[in-house]
Amino acid sequence: MTDQIISQDGYDKLKQELELLTKTKRQEIARRIQTAKDMGDLSENAEYSEAKDAQAFNEGRIAEIEALLKNVTVVNGHHKAEVGMGSIVTVKVNNETKKFTIVSFNEVDPLSGKISNESPLGRAFLHKKKGDKLKITTPKGEMEYEITNIE
Repeated sequence: MTDQIISQDGYDKLKQELELLTKTKRQEIARRIQTAKDMGDLSENAEYSEAKDAQAFNEGRIAEIEALLKNVTVVNGHHKAEVGMGSIVTVKVNNETKKFTIVSFNEVDPLSGKISNESPLGRAFLHKKKGDKLKITTPKGEMEYEITNIE
């Protein structure tokens, strides 16, 4: 598996989630399982079954995060001279001004303009400079973007 690029903020969020899952959630689920066991017959015990399902989901997510953290490269900061991870890019497209923030895969939020560095648009913006024009094929057809500012 090749390393994915991730921002420091994205890395920190994954570490926080991992800590929550391993230290807090594991203990909560273990208590739920024990409480359900104390109720007696496990063959028809819905609480026990639900707690075991929660445990399986939690352990799966822990394994997923641990694997991700082993295969990421943390990128700190960016230069305002060119678009990079964490850049806020202002573009002009179809006589409209739009802002996008280039983020890692686990920070994507299209409604707030946060796009992945791995998305077609994010990849196209990477390493571009203010004033650069790019043509990008989208489902709506070919669009021309002009980078007007990089923060």
